[in-house]
Amino acid sequence: MKYIKPLISEIPWNYNWNYSAMSLLDRQSEGRQSGEQERYLQANNREFNSLFGYPNNSIKTSKYNALNFLPMNLFEQFQRLANAYFLILLFLQLIPQISSLAWYTTVIPLMVVLSITAVKDGIDDMKRHKNDNQVNNRSVLVLMNGRIVTDKWMNIQVGDIIKLENNQLVTADILLLSSSEPYSLTYIETAELDGETNLKVKQAISVTSDMEDNLKLLSAFDGEVRCESPNNRLDRFTGTLTYKGKNYILNHDRLIFRGCVIRNTDWCYGLVVFTGPDTKLMQNGGKSAFKRTQIDHLMNVLVLWIFLFLCGMCFILAIGHYIWENKKGYYFRDFLPWKEYVSSSVVSSVLIFWSYFIILNTMVPISLYVSVEIIRLGNSFYINWDRKMFYELKNTPAQARTTTLNEELGQVKYVFSDKTGTLTRNIMTFSKCSINGKFYGDVYDKNRQKVEISEKTEKVDFSYNRLADPKFSFYDKTLVEAVKKGDRWVHLFFVSLSLCHTVIPEEKVEGELVYQAQSPDEGALVTAARNFGFVFRSRTSETIMIVEMGETRIYKLLAILDFNNVRKRMSVIVRTPENRVMLFCKGADTILCQLLHPSCRSLRDVTMEHLDADGICGVSLSFP
Repeated sequence: MKYIKPLISEIPWNYNWNYSAMSLLDRQSEGRQSGEQERYLQANNREFNSLFGYPNNSIKTSKYNALNFLPMNLFEQFQRLANAYFLILLFLQLIPQISSLAWYTTVIPLMVVLSITAVKDGIDDMKRHKNDNQVNNRSVLVLMNGRIVTDKWMNIQVGDIIKLENNQLVTADILLLSSSEPYSLTYIETAELDGETNLKVKQAISVTSDMEDNLKLLSAFDGEVRCESPNNRLDRFTGTLTYKGKNYILNHDRLIFRGCVIRNTDWCYGLVVFTGPDTKLMQNGGKSAFKRTQIDHLMNVLVLWIFLFLCGMCFILAIGHYIWENKKGYYFRDFLPWKEYVSSSVVSSVLIFWSYFIILNTMVPISLYVSVEIIRLGNSFYINWDRKMFYELKNTPAQARTTTLNEELGQVKYVFSDKTGTLTRNIMTFSKCSINGKFYGDVYDKNRQKVEISEKTEKVDFSYNRLADPKFSFYDKTLVEAVKKGDRWVHLFFVSLSLCHTVIPEEKVEGELVYQAQSPDEGALVTAARNFGFVFRSRTSETIMIVEMGETRIYKLLAILDFNNVRKRMSVIVRTPENRVMLFCKGADTILCQLLHPSCRSLRDVTMEHLDADGICGVSLSFP
């Protein structure tokens, strides 16, 4: 409901901003040199916005190009100790005084290893280039010269007005102007940004929502936006819209980020604020970095120990050579004379050290890296072919997008979950409840023995309610009987469920009521109330209409206290048709139980037993 009630921030300010275009350009150019400090743009004015040098909407996630592939890839490969070791070995073999092996005996294996890895990395990066091209060449509807035309994503610029339709990806970070929904609401899915699949709601400010789908008004819109510089904060946005001499505050609820998906909204219009690398999605992505797995680190450690062991062996052999030269080799100088560059036993021992270093080079397993790369490549094919990793609902197979991190899939030690929706795929159903100390939801036979609910268990018949959701299933008939008998506490329970929420109803076809909920738990609770005869029908910024057991009742909405992680509850204050003011509250049981009057201690204890024994989530209260 916070998206429906008029916001204080929409009240026009009385002062003006006396910035000239030249001073803005001066400040912007200074910001570009030391990091952009403030963004300024004008709607439907590409010529003006181009003066600030904002980037286009194309993105790049690849690491290489035709010019830097070879140097960058070699630099990354020589971060592996074995490759660096054989490169040093190659230079040593070029010194004739210490080398007893031909240089090509090292060059050929090293070239094979580097080539195999380079080809694999090149193929991976070509896939990134292909994905980038696909994204940059997607089609989007943009408003140009009073008409809606189709253009590519990469051609979108700051200040353009674009049109997005249902189930369409958001092209850039946009300021919502208007939509097909009442009050210019727009439902979005932010799974690409934060992993959340539940829908979130954005709302346009009233001054632009009146434009709706009127191309003439949208083309004439020349509002100016001054906002914060690009950053990676997904939960914060501050700015100001100046239109017709009045200023309006912009906040996070007005902005839709690139990567979001429009859901349950026929169309919406948005003003492009951030494009390409300046969008929140790309700001959080960062540059493509060279990633190494635990296996790579382990192999580097093993190679290091082998290298140290090899140096130790060469050192011992060099010392032995020094001792032999001093005690025995002296008598053989006539037959084995020293070369011109050997002046003493010490110099001879140093040269012998490096000679043994070259001769024993096979101790360092350069083939180990080749074997690991081949295993990774084969493993990526197995992942793509694995039928058990095929998701039938969306006809989507597993896809190994890179062949360098496959083994990290098996290195998971801990799984952290922020809430139940992450583990339940955001699928919530109403199955049990505790009302005034009485538990509902279980099924018993004639002998009062609890029966396990299965597909064969008889469901409650909701045919008496023409607005019931046919997909809803419930098995305890005693709750329906309590509703029909007019149990006061049961009625209050379902009234609270039908009033205390942020659900938006849709009835595109008469008799087919669809609820659009920000979270699946709210949708499940409102749907349950609907089936038991307390149907939430519509809402405005001031009223909520409910059909209670066939009787239409309108509650006047006085105040809403939204749910947050501090309060851990949501509350609404309404005036009933009987002119009685009531507060309805729902939220975490640990918080709501603290609000109860001491006289309710016994009821609280019983309810907590139900919560602990049957896993009921949440508590709903009403206060007159």
